[in-house]
Amino acid sequence: MPIYEFYCPDCHTIFNFLSKRVDTTSQPDCPQCGLAKIKRQVSRFATVGKATDPTTGGDGPEGFDDAKMAGLMEMMSRESSDLDEENPRQVAQMLRKLQEATGEPLGERAQEAIRRMESGESPEKIEEEMGDLFGDEAPADDDFAPGSRRGRRRKPPAVDETLYDL
Repeated sequence: MPIYEFYCPDCHTIFNFLSKRVDTTSQPDCPQCGLAKIKRQVSRFATVGKATDPTTGGDGPEGFDDAKMAGLMEMMSRESSDLDEENPRQVAQMLRKLQEATGEPLGERAQEAIRRMESGESPEKIEEEMGDLFGDEAPADDDFAPGSRRGRRRKPPAVDETLYDL
C-alpha cells in the first residue's frame, strides 16, 4: 500500500496519506487547516530488487533503470545542498542537469524561463512577467529563514508524522 506526501502551503507542512491502492490523482484536503486539494509532493523512495516495465525495461523513462534513478537522486540531493538560490545561473544549471539526466522534455515556457535565468535574470522578474510556472501559492512571511530576503530561502516545511487515509 503506497504512502503519498502532500504539502499544504497555508500550514507550510507535509502530510503523509496511506492509500489502499495506487492513486495518482486524488488530492486530499489539508487535515490541519482544511485547505482544499493540497499538493502532491515528489518524495524520496527506496527500491528493493529490480522492478521492470515490459515496455521500457525499467520503471522510469525509456532506458532509465533503477540504478540510474538512484544515481540521479543521489546527485540531485548532493548538488542541491550546495545550491545558492540567490544565483539564477546555478538554479538554471540544476534544472538543465535534471532535464538532461531524465531525458524528459520541458515545456516552451519552462525552457524560456531557464534561458533567462542562465543569462542572469532574476527569477522574481521572470515570474512577474511570465506568471508562476512552478506553483500558484505565495508562501507566508513566517516561512522564511531568519536573515533571508523575502522570497528566498524558506524554512523547510514541518512534517506531520501522522498517517492519514487518502
